[in-house]
Amino acid sequence: MLAKMTSKNQVTLPKAVTNAVGSPGLFEVEVEDGRIVLTPVTLVNADAVRRKLAELGITTDDVSDAVRFARRDRA
Repeated sequence: MLAKMTSKNQVTLPKAVTNAVGSPGLFEVEVEDGRIVLTPVTLVNADAVRRKLAELGITTDDVSDAVRFARRDRA
């Protein structure tokens, strides 16, 4: 299948492609070995994320510690 890119860098995906992936509306876009890879993305409700964090026992202090760790000076 072919898809054409417009002068505004817009690409219309063939209907068969969107039907095959459920037409999510959003895609993660990556470049791998010179290829453009589109991965369908479903946004997660913030309440669902909060429930999952609570199930895992992750607190706001844990998140703050993780951010601090990620931002630490590595020099």
